[in-house]
Amino acid sequence: MNNSLQTAIVITALGVSAVALSTRANACGMPDYRTASSVHWSLPSTLANSAAASIVEASAASLASPAANSAAASAVNPLQALEPITGLWRFKFTSKGNAGIQDGAQLDAGFVTWHADGTEIMNSGRPPPTSSFCMGAFRHTSVYGYKVNHYALGWDSTGTVFVGPGNIREEIQLDRGGNSYSGAWSATQFAADGTTVLGVIGGLVSAQRITPDSN
Repeated sequence: MNNSLQTAIVITALGVSAVALSTRANACGMPDYRTASSVHWSLPSTLANSAAASIVEASAASLASPAANSAAASAVNPLQALEPITGLWRFKFTSKGNAGIQDGAQLDAGFVTWHADGTEIMNSGRPPPTSSFCMGAFRHTSVYGYKVNHYALGWDSTGTVFVGPGNIREEIQLDRGGNSYSGAWSATQFAADGTTVLGVIGGLVSAQRITPDSN
């Protein structure tokens, strides 16, 4: 295996699932609701009755007003109107210009949410022990152009050895319809000291918007 390919494999720890070393951190955790200590709660009976009545009234009103239903279904999320990239996306990273990796090879795919406050969070397709969640901040480069600075914490395949932080940079362009974007990405994997570069890899990114009515 040549040095370039070894470098590509190391950096793929940042966010690409097709090579041996991947990065992953338990950045988020969920309690186990199956345990005896799980908290269960319910509304007081008077509030529960009131809530049930409200639901019935709302359902009756919606059935009686097809026009209102149609208007609600076509309404634009006000946050998305303010910041067009806001929402949930299905993304794909492919390789371009990497020694030892064929151009066009898919290196990662998953889901990413862009928030109207200028932050985003990604759930990549890599195995959970290596760190599949990472977060970033973005800004406009043009009316429909964006750049994102995105960080992850990388672990080895066992999830017990910290490799180091990884950084993904993207420059993307949102299509005028607001339902897809494309651009370029590059990823740098650092050692545990946060400064020593273990490798760099990059390519093209594309994404499609997911809506409440998407398949």
